Amino acid sequence: MEKVERELDAVAGALRRAEGADFPEASFEHIESQIADVNAFIEEQAERLEDKILHAGGLEPGRVRRSGGN
Repeated sequence: MEKVERELDAVAGALRRAEGADFPEASFEHIESQIADVNAFIEEQAERLEDKILHAGGLEPGRVRRSGGN
């Protein structure tokens, strides 16, 4: 997802320079919002799976400190 974000930023920058006022700002804002939603979904699923793994290992998910890769 990080690569997608970098590529989108690169494309947006090039198009902004090339198109000026004709740049489709709303379209890029929309896709950026969708990318943020995908990132949030991935994080939620990672936490859910981690909690299941911890529970299966006999640990309480809320008692384990997350390393915070944000």
